[in-house]
Amino acid sequence: MTTYRSAGVDIDAGERAVELMKAAVQSTYGPEVLAGIGAFGGLYDAVALRRFDDTILVASTDGVGTKTILASQLGRFDTIGQDIVNHCVNDILVQGARPLLFMDYIASARLHAEQVAAVVQGIAGACRAVGAALLGGETAEMPGVYAEGAFDLVGTIVGVVRRSQLIDGSRIQPGDAIVGLLSNGLHTNGYSLARQVFAGWDWLGTPPGLDVPLGEALLAPHTCYLPAFEALRRAGIDIKGMAHITGGGIPGNLPRILPADVAASIAWGAWPAPAIFGLIRRAGGIDAGEMFRVFNMGLGMLVVMPASHVAAALAAAGLAAAGPAAAGPAAAGPAAFHVGAIMPWEPGGERVRIV
Repeated sequence: MTTYRSAGVDIDAGERAVELMKAAVQSTYGPEVLAGIGAFGGLYDAVALRRFDDTILVASTDGVGTKTILASQLGRFDTIGQDIVNHCVNDILVQGARPLLFMDYIASARLHAEQVAAVVQGIAGACRAVGAALLGGETAEMPGVYAEGAFDLVGTIVGVVRRSQLIDGSRIQPGDAIVGLLSNGLHTNGYSLARQVFAGWDWLGTPPGLDVPLGEALLAPHTCYLPAFEALRRAGIDIKGMAHITGGGIPGNLPRILPADVAASIAWGAWPAPAIFGLIRRAGGIDAGEMFRVFNMGLGMLVVMPASHVAAALAAAGLAAAGPAAAGPAAAGPAAFHVGAIMPWEPGGERVRIV
């Protein structure tokens, strides 16, 4: 007898996945969540938005790219959920927004309930760490669209910022300083190139120069910069602009926040880059320019501020980095370095110069 299961879609597995993830999802709910998992639409009480008369909603959608292939090959599904949440949190953080709610989309050729549940449990843990409700999501089983064993992971986040606290880069001017917040690896970009470079390598082996197995170094979860941002705010740092360094690297992302009449200079070597980047460059024979266009090169977030605020900013970010790791994946925070400066832009010149 022909059934949906024989065509490649297992409804029972989908229902089992929901049961396995339900407790983790519901653990992110506060009293503002009026309807969540199981409902056709999530309900979120907007009463909190009415505390101020200048509230702006900020939304973003993104994915984790081909990092999912590496997770599948290693059978590690516990951290990829953290990746998508932290990536999306950082994207809205550049405008000063704090997260309210998150929604996920997981698609695969064949649904494996335990794997999906592990991914969603990671999503829920990262949501709890930043105070976001995991309001809902979708799990899609699509044989013929995805290769066997492959899956895709996408997230949508909604956050809030007061208009009076919006960060848009418009006040950036020559003489301002650039402080970089360290990444712990590739985050969620550049994996197609990294997988090509390391094709045939032993994911479980530890190459010279690394202190952890190669697969573990590549799967390091995307750093969340919310704790560092909050530390900078508490310290009174005048944050004029922020750039989340994702696909396109520093040259592709920093210009997105710069006014038309300024440029930026980044001092390569002013920060300690994770060893995985040097290994990729040597193993792949990749030139420095291409490395900077593809990878974050050790800086996951750039913060523009008055030069007089740098010392206080470095101290504040250092305190955030020393925070209690037990508080969750978003709590440890990164260290920070003074990595560059803003200068006048000369027509025809580069918007970002790495020297």
